[in-house]
Amino acid sequence: MSFLLGRQKFAAAALILGISAFLSRVMGLVRDKIISWQFGASGEADMYFAAFVVPDIINYLLAGGFMSITLIPPLARGFEENEADAWRFFSCAALWMLIGSSLLTIGCEIFAGPLAAVVAPGFSRAQTLRLAFFTRIILPAQIFFLSGACFTALLFLRRQFAVPALTPLIYNGLIIICGLVFPSFSTDPGYGMTGYCLGVTIGAALGAFLLPLVCARQAPMKLSLTLWHPLMLRFLIIALPLMLGQTVVMLDEQFLRVFGSMLDEGAVSLLNYARRIAQTPVALMGGAIAAASYPFLARLLAENDIKSFNTALNKAIVNGAELIVPLALYMIVASRPILTVIFQGGRFDARATLACEPLTQIMLAFAPFWVIYMALARGYYAREDTLTPALIGTLIALLSVPVYYLVALPLGAWAIALISGAGVTIYALWLIWIWISRYGADAFRNLWSLSLKSLVISLAAATGTWAYLRFWQNAMFPDLPFFSACADCAASLTIFSLIYFSLAGLINPSLNRRIFGFIKRKIKPAPR
Repeated sequence: MSFLLGRQKFAAAALILGISAFLSRVMGLVRDKIISWQFGASGEADMYFAAFVVPDIINYLLAGGFMSITLIPPLARGFEENEADAWRFFSCAALWMLIGSSLLTIGCEIFAGPLAAVVAPGFSRAQTLRLAFFTRIILPAQIFFLSGACFTALLFLRRQFAVPALTPLIYNGLIIICGLVFPSFSTDPGYGMTGYCLGVTIGAALGAFLLPLVCARQAPMKLSLTLWHPLMLRFLIIALPLMLGQTVVMLDEQFLRVFGSMLDEGAVSLLNYARRIAQTPVALMGGAIAAASYPFLARLLAENDIKSFNTALNKAIVNGAELIVPLALYMIVASRPILTVIFQGGRFDARATLACEPLTQIMLAFAPFWVIYMALARGYYAREDTLTPALIGTLIALLSVPVYYLVALPLGAWAIALISGAGVTIYALWLIWIWISRYGADAFRNLWSLSLKSLVISLAAATGTWAYLRFWQNAMFPDLPFFSACADCAASLTIFSLIYFSLAGLINPSLNRRIFGFIKRKIKPAPR
């Protein structure tokens, strides 16, 4: 196919997306570090984080985060059969995405006040008004995200991963720049986090829309004003479950914000900071593997190579699970020095670190199920089955709401974190059971045995690391918390790694080979 340019092999694609995920997470942590330094776990930070609820739901309603999943399969077949007709289909899909995102954004801009009261029922009247103000600034970003997602899907189809990998870096970078620079142009003492909100929209416009559009135009594009195309029916069949099905994974962060707003001031911020730490290893292990594997899984199914499909899916699931177990356990044990390094300082004091620690540990405990879900979901989507994940995930989300109300709110933020992780775990296990009943267990070959071995080894390493931190934490620089925490992170990671890889070499040498092989492939791209 002549339109497929700049192809990267799976390992190279995983490398590019892995580096992007890592750098994006680092920039996200830097962004939140700056926010926590300036605003801590305060009402102003709570309102900023809550301002994303309505825009994110717009994104979910139009399946923006799944554009590559919904658009790639019918578009790929279209280019195989008739390239000119495929461009008409792409034009139609992009046009309706622009129309839909614009209409939803305008409607939410008009009703931002009432919507703010709904998504943060625990906020005061003044906080609700400021939340509506923040929401109105952030809302236009969804037009750029959703419209740009069409061009990003086209780049994925061409197997051009470099530019999509830059999108989150530009987005996060502009949020930081605008948050730091814009206040210098304002004389309003209550300016607060307005600059960060402006950075969201500017970052989306430049990083998520303009950059993919410019890159996509480097190859011939034949866009037209097309309002309907027969392939739109197939596109809608794939996309509608993702649009209508608000799954527990999609709403997880929103649940933390909505129910956190009903607790004491700062709860939304603390839950957000904890989630930021817990989701970092998930994105590094699961996000890159899932995103890179999907085009290849879709191609293998198109070629009816079921055996290779199961092998590729199994590799993605097992690699992700084996890597996330030790990383999550280490971060659970070392959560206090990690939080001290990343967030403590300025208005985020030692008390905030102690309050955030158990929330982070609880969320990290469920990280393996997040990674398994992310890889397995791509298997469902490659089979063009978006209905099953949508139905199951939506059902769990609906059942979670009364549990949050009746159980979590009386107990506090830690219970919100626990129910959040439990919902994702049930979701992942349910999807596994359905997959096995339909397609067999080949995709999960050796998953449980290898994960159990990794867990046993990781627990031993975590015990040794805990012992060190129990008796020696803050011993090196007791009067300098940041430097002491850095030293504790370095020493504890060294201890954990030595114990883990030593035991793995004795108990399961193949585990070390797979882990080091995975790391090597991340560092050195495969030849083209």
